[in-house]
Amino acid sequence: MKKLRVGILFGGRSGEHEVSLLSAASVLQAIDKDKYEVVPIGITKDGRWLTAGEAENLLQGKLILEPRHLRAGDPETTEAAAVLARGESVVVPPEPVHRQSGLVPFQTDAALTRRASDRAINVDVIFPVLHGTFGEDGTIQGLFELADIAYVGAGVLGSAAGMDKDIMKSLFIAAGIPIVKHVTILRGAWQKEPKKTEKSVESKLRYPVFVKPANLGSSVGISKAHDRKELGPAIEEAAKFDRKIVIEQGVGGKKNKAREIECSVLGNDEPVASIPGEIVPVKEFYDYNAKYLDEGSELIIPAKLSKAETKRVQELAVRSFKAVDCSGLARVDFLMDPNTRKIYLNEINTMPGFTAISMYPKLWAASGLKYADLIDKLIQLGLERHEDKKRNQYSR
Repeated sequence: MKKLRVGILFGGRSGEHEVSLLSAASVLQAIDKDKYEVVPIGITKDGRWLTAGEAENLLQGKLILEPRHLRAGDPETTEAAAVLARGESVVVPPEPVHRQSGLVPFQTDAALTRRASDRAINVDVIFPVLHGTFGEDGTIQGLFELADIAYVGAGVLGSAAGMDKDIMKSLFIAAGIPIVKHVTILRGAWQKEPKKTEKSVESKLRYPVFVKPANLGSSVGISKAHDRKELGPAIEEAAKFDRKIVIEQGVGGKKNKAREIECSVLGNDEPVASIPGEIVPVKEFYDYNAKYLDEGSELIIPAKLSKAETKRVQELAVRSFKAVDCSGLARVDFLMDPNTRKIYLNEINTMPGFTAISMYPKLWAASGLKYADLIDKLIQLGLERHEDKKRNQYSR
């Protein structure tokens, strides 16, 4: 029986590039090679697409590319996502393209033909192990939709809504899901009138507050501000990464830290939730360093919750999954007030960290679904969603 060809797409232009490499390495190691033919596809930090050996070098940190300037009209400058849909052979140019992203069509030059065999991208389904901007925000999903390729995870709308914390919170409010108090400001307004912006934030929220770029993940650009002195620098840091900045009131007040509860969701139209887990950060909150660099953060699985609280977390996780029109997978993060034990939905991640020791797969492993089986299930969900979409009629 012919093996299903699965493209594992990793890297990307976001600040979570390195996290993506870690996730993809785990998936490539664990995926069932007897069932799937795996095609590694890498994207460099400047947006160049790589296949085969060059993609593997990117994964291992061994890639060396020299820039090359092209003239307008050169074949290599032509973007060709549509060739994926036609099943044509697609290659990266024989020499790297300077500041060019995307795929280019195969040229019928004899020398190129010899190099095409290990560079062609012709897959049945793509597993985009991409985190953050240009991978988890609906942009790459739009490319797959145009090319009519099955892929793992949320679609364009679910990905975009799940990435934008401002829009995400609006959808949660509309769905009646409890969230923490917050305000959204624009980078332009902050730069134009910083004092007025600070006063506006302070009139609506109490310190401490968390300041975040609206569109990013892995806690990149996030700061905790305990007072006005720290608020300005926190906004400046977040403004480096996005034009929208979301500022949230801390749960637990000045003396107590919120408990950080996470729950994994799996499915399409009928999603199910895993058992919840809890993170006890080594630092004041679970920032990028605490997640990936510093040792000492503790993962408690299952979380120490009552049966009613566990059920509540699982219910809210599924509701949030549906609220943003998600599919495939998501990790849903909650904050619990240590005093009142009230549970607030913090955010949803439509392509969470996916190493074997990341919270998303660990929660499913604790729920009875092994890592390799989870990968298999996600691929099947992606194929099912693609088949279901084929039932749509696009013209009269």
